[in-house]
Amino acid sequence: MTDLASFFDPELKAWQGRAPLWRVFWLHGVGVSACLLAVILFALHDGRFLQLQIALIAFLAYTAWLLVAVWRCTRNAAPFWGDFARVLTVSWAANACALSIFLEIELLAGLL
Repeated sequence: MTDLASFFDPELKAWQGRAPLWRVFWLHGVGVSACLLAVILFALHDGRFLQLQIALIAFLAYTAWLLVAVWRCTRNAAPFWGDFARVLTVSWAANACALSIFLEIELLAGLL
């Protein structure tokens, strides 16, 4: 159990607001989100419906986690950068939700 806890230590620190904002924003926010979007695009391109559904759920769950983590970690940065990160992350989350909703509508329309 200790190995698992140490493996997820950066994510736990981010969730608790104890991680540097730059790391949460750039590595978790930009880096991991880009990888999840790549999985979604590959699944969409290959027509893998189940993989796409799982990737969309993971993307939305990760976006929710990221929104909370960034919000909590903004106190670890200068006020301007904290506020800026909050605005960008909320905008990203709104865009991610809209993208997922429209993609689901398109997929369901294609199935019918």
